Amino acid sequence: MTTPTRVYIARLAGLAVYDPNGDQVGRIRDAVARLRTTARNPQVVGLVAELAMRRRIFLSINWITTIDAESVLLASGTLNLRRFEKRPNELLVLEDLLDRRVTIEPSNRPGTVVDVAMESNRQGEWSLTRVAVREQTSRLSRRGHLHQLDWERAGGLLGLPETRGTANLLSVLENMRPADLANALQDLPDARRNEVAAALDDARLADVLGELPEHDQVEILAGLDRERAADVLEEMDPDDAADLLSELPPPEQDMLLDMMEPDEADPVRQLLKYQPGTAGSLMTSEPVIMPPDATVAEALARIREPQLSPAIAAQIFVVRPPMATPTGRYLGMVHFQRLLREPPAELVGSLLINDIDPLQPTTPLPEVTRRMATYDLVAFPVIDAASRLVGAVTVDDVLDHSLPSDWRERDSAAKP
Repeated sequence: MTTPTRVYIARLAGLAVYDPNGDQVGRIRDAVARLRTTARNPQVVGLVAELAMRRRIFLSINWITTIDAESVLLASGTLNLRRFEKRPNELLVLEDLLDRRVTIEPSNRPGTVVDVAMESNRQGEWSLTRVAVREQTSRLSRRGHLHQLDWERAGGLLGLPETRGTANLLSVLENMRPADLANALQDLPDARRNEVAAALDDARLADVLGELPEHDQVEILAGLDRERAADVLEEMDPDDAADLLSELPPPEQDMLLDMMEPDEADPVRQLLKYQPGTAGSLMTSEPVIMPPDATVAEALARIREPQLSPAIAAQIFVVRPPMATPTGRYLGMVHFQRLLREPPAELVGSLLINDIDPLQPTTPLPEVTRRMATYDLVAFPVIDAASRLVGAVTVDDVLDHSLPSDWRERDSAAKP
């Protein structure tokens, strides 16, 4: 194997995995070590890679030819796509050991695991040999000393875990997209998943919740105190917050809505009034809205805002004031590609597509899907009886509600 003889595993997380043809097959998420009945160190038997289809598979350590700072190279392009499942005598190094509280022997000083190294011997067998432990200190202004310990000098590594922090695991997960982080959370034990979720900031947790199955969303929200839960709901898109609240009993819905800021709660309350499976229940109440006298330059600046999803930013909706939903009279829409082709000083009111009938809040999902497919739109306006824009249905929400209800489930995704 063309690779260093010692590799710290947290540094592998997120590295791309390539087959011999140079095609990327996934990214490394963890390493698998097998416990031994003797006093020998745990043997590293492989790595866990996540494929584009959100499936985690096992890569035998014998299939790997190269590990470097940027990638992992496989000896063969033939993969076993069976979903990885940890066996009773195995541990996932990052999931099970990162942030574990240990004692630094022989001094018995407390510390926290920040990384674990695997090392190969002359026979090519890989074992866990070193542990990076940060010593705990009572001084808030000072970080504890970082120790590089032999495996046997980190006491408590394989015992029952005490309550542990999440800082080091979060540092491994922090660069993941929300969908990938949600996927990683589903692989954690419930208690560990809730610890990590609670440690995320409100905006990050809001993004991740939108990517989780409904029952996981409810369980994580239930693990937060009500004030924090209300804060996270405020950070969610109104349609995602409404979907989550719809899974809760009405008294709990009302309590959380009352704790939210009124301007954040009002659009969510409105969405909750619509019948499930209709355009009103699918739509977001915060599409990109502009007046007809706005310029192309102003519209392009608006859709460049980083917090907008690609589906929301794909087109703007032009209305008479007021600009917040429900708006003044709906006039039409303009796709971002049209904006790119026009002079910056052109008014958006002169570029309108207004010959496509908008949806009504009561339009059923099959009709919504048909209309979006007919006109090749990624966002479709929804107006009320007074021709006021009340929201827009985006293609990602249509897909989310058209797929089987358990499509986000890891086990479901792994079935052939």
